[in-house]
Amino acid sequence: MVVKVVPSLRVVAADAWDACANPDAATHNPFVSHAFLSALETAGAVGPGTGWTPQHLVLEGADGDLLGVMPLYAKTHSQGEYVFDHAWADALHRVGGAYYPKLQGAVPFTPVPGRRFLARPGPMEAERERLLAHAAIALADRLGVSSVHVTFLTEGEWTRLAGDGYLQRTGQQFHWRNEGYRTFDDFLATLSSRKRKAIRKERADAQAAVEIFSVTGSEIMESHWDAFFSFYMDTGSRKWGRPYLNRAFFSMLGQALPERCLLIFARRAGRIVAGALNLVGGDCLYGRYWGAIEHHPFLHFELCYYQAIDYAIAHGLARAEAGAQGEHKLARGYLPETTYSLHWLADPRLEAAVARYLAEERSEVSEINDLLRAHGPFKKDGGGS
Repeated sequence: MVVKVVPSLRVVAADAWDACANPDAATHNPFVSHAFLSALETAGAVGPGTGWTPQHLVLEGADGDLLGVMPLYAKTHSQGEYVFDHAWADALHRVGGAYYPKLQGAVPFTPVPGRRFLARPGPMEAERERLLAHAAIALADRLGVSSVHVTFLTEGEWTRLAGDGYLQRTGQQFHWRNEGYRTFDDFLATLSSRKRKAIRKERADAQAAVEIFSVTGSEIMESHWDAFFSFYMDTGSRKWGRPYLNRAFFSMLGQALPERCLLIFARRAGRIVAGALNLVGGDCLYGRYWGAIEHHPFLHFELCYYQAIDYAIAHGLARAEAGAQGEHKLARGYLPETTYSLHWLADPRLEAAVARYLAEERSEVSEINDLLRAHGPFKKDGGGS
């Protein structure tokens, strides 16, 4: 087997990439698909001038068949990652080192957990996974860059590959789990009385102010993307300073993955005033971006959280994920989940300092998650309080 570095997904057949990235339709993750990652490249959201230079790894067998792939980027900054390493960059700079460029194994701008070492299933799957992990470090060494960071990978990958030169890091997100609910009221019945009443009031207030509707697949028109992009730009400009994605990307996404795209909109007086974009996976609804040009109380919660729960229940999805961070999600039935990342650092001084820090951070993340779960919105004794 041999690992090659490719500068663009254009040189990799889509079906070969997807056979490694999404071999099981039941757990399909659209964000590691050839279509999604290619749309980022074609739209220019990654590539020249963005600080995200594709350095994807492909593992080939003796007959040229693709046995594994890894989305990988050379980066000149730490933007769009959601696992923060600015303090590490500053520390290395203070002792005369250069932190950038670095290698990032990730889905750009997308803190969605999933596989990152995309080995094709088979009897040698674990070996293929490890070859990709080693190849990322070998590429970093060859390029003379400071580090390799693999973010939002699965717990299994995180556990298996920690002994291969990588340091382990954990983080936190909030996900909603479907416990076999048939209706939204079934879900509400599992909550404490106070939380149940609060959610009902929030939904009633939001739905009284606007008309809510959704579009997916061939129903999505360019006018829908126009409206959504205006919301995305407004939110991005306020929260991040510079939104990462451009208008062309959303059209390409709709063309490449129409049945995976779910847009949930709010309309008032015939005008669309807010919207949320979700991608539908094999067992999960992934909430991505949201925005509004009018303020209505609780509309964010309705479009991003409660409508996502409604959809997941109606379509039998195991969970709904609503992006990074946000303890306010806890009161809406989204419980804390541990996220995982791996980090290889070339400078031994930085590696030693980060290793000590990460040991403390992992303990803190675990304690906080346990505490938040204990104070979640669900009934504690199966009663009505």
